[in-house]
Formats: sequence, structure tokens, C-alpha cells
Amino acid sequence: MTKITKPTEVKRDWIVLDAEGKRFGRLLTEVATILKGKHKPCYTPNVDCGDFVVIINASKADFTGTNKAEDKLYHRHSGYFGSTKSEKFGDLLEKNPAKLYKLAVRGMLPKTTLGRAMLKKLKVYAGSEHPHTAQVKGK
Repeated sequence: MTKITKPTEVKRDWIVLDAEGKRFGRLLTEVATILKGKHKPCYTPNVDCGDFVVIINASKADFTGTNKAEDKLYHRHSGYFGSTKSEKFGDLLEKNPAKLYKLAVRGMLPKTTLGRAMLKKLKVYAGSEHPHTAQVKGK
């Protein structure tokens, strides 16, 4: 018989990942797996059993593609006519790398309330400092 994990039985850890020198996409697939909880033996698809993830040095990750900073665009739309706004990949990485990481991970998670709850457990910081040292040491 298969054991179904209940939300009250889930034990969450804090995992710190350093993005410096790592490929952007490879790092984020690992992050999505941890947020879903697929690395745990108690994984249940309809329960949020993943861990918290803290990414540091987000602006120092490696990216493939020679012209990606100028060519790749991220679009957003408010729903009104003519309100499409575009932002270049390079500008987004420079101004707000946390938004870039969250957009990429959001595409790898379920498009439900469960996926939104998983995304809230992702914390991204451009530098090496983060305010979650108390949680990480308490493992």
C-alpha cells in the first residue's frame, strides 16, 4: 500500500544554493525539484512537501548565448489595449535578478494554487548576504 503524506506531516528544511559559476537553467531545474519535494521519499503530487530554497549570488550565474542580454525579451500585459510592456533580459538581470529567477522557476511548477504556494518558498538574493541564517543553521 502506498503511503499518502498529509500536509501536517511534512518536515521542511532550508537549502542554500550558490549560483556563482553555475548555469542558470541547470540550477533552476534543481530548484524546481526541491520546491516540489520530488527529492524526498514522501513525495505526494497533491501536497506541498518541498523545502525552502535560498539562492545567493544570483547576479553571478552563467548564461549561454552570445546575444541573449539584448535579444531575449520578457513581456507583461495588464489586460488593457496597448498595455504590453517589454523588458530586455540584460536589464532585468541587472535591476532585479530575483524576478528573473522567479519567472523561470514559475514556468517549471504547476499552474495551480499549489504551484503558487511552492513559489513562495523561493528566496533569491543578488549578493552573498541573506537574512535567513537562523533558519538554515537550525536544520
